[in-house]
Amino acid sequence: MELPQYDFWLCDLDGTLVDVEWTYVRRVFDRVGERLGYAFDDREAHTLWHGLGGFRDQRLRTLGFDPEHFWETFHAVEDPAARAAATFIYDDAAAFLASLDVPVGVVTHCQRYLTEPVLSELDLRGRFGTVVCCTGQIGWKPDPEPVRLAMNEMGVTGKGALVGDGPQDVGAAWNAGLDGIHLERHGHERRGRCVRGDHRITRFPA
Repeated sequence: MELPQYDFWLCDLDGTLVDVEWTYVRRVFDRVGERLGYAFDDREAHTLWHGLGGFRDQRLRTLGFDPEHFWETFHAVEDPAARAAATFIYDDAAAFLASLDVPVGVVTHCQRYLTEPVLSELDLRGRFGTVVCCTGQIGWKPDPEPVRLAMNEMGVTGKGALVGDGPQDVGAAWNAGLDGIHLERHGHERRGRCVRGDHRITRFPA
């Protein structure tokens, strides 16, 4: 699918530009489950990791977890070096980034202590005009504030787009006045819903 020309791009990170090998995901949920006294099966781990079936916090409440306690536990067991070593960049994303001659930034829910090792491991640190890691202070997508912060740090104006693999990415784009592009890497059937966007793609265009 051919997309419009934009003056700048913002991208989500995990699930959009990069992803993590399943063996790492499985180990993390095993360790989280040990601390919470719950055995996550493969489907639950895959669904929560990729945000399938709706917003993660809603899914966690359905499983009987307090989201704040779950995420505190989850982040406590993550190993930044191991995660970086298990992370790969999608081929289509690498080719797309290499083809762009306009500013590109990242707005991610992945925390700074995890994001920085990944960018270093994949030699992406210098590729982006800014990398905004959402926090409670900055805001979480679909809040537009992380997007506005990225735009300010990049010094960009004009027509821009934010591409991501979740509905919160499209929402953040729209709330900030940008085009929202949904990248569906898992299929609408596995996600359990069809995410609206100005454009919907299954891979970055060549």
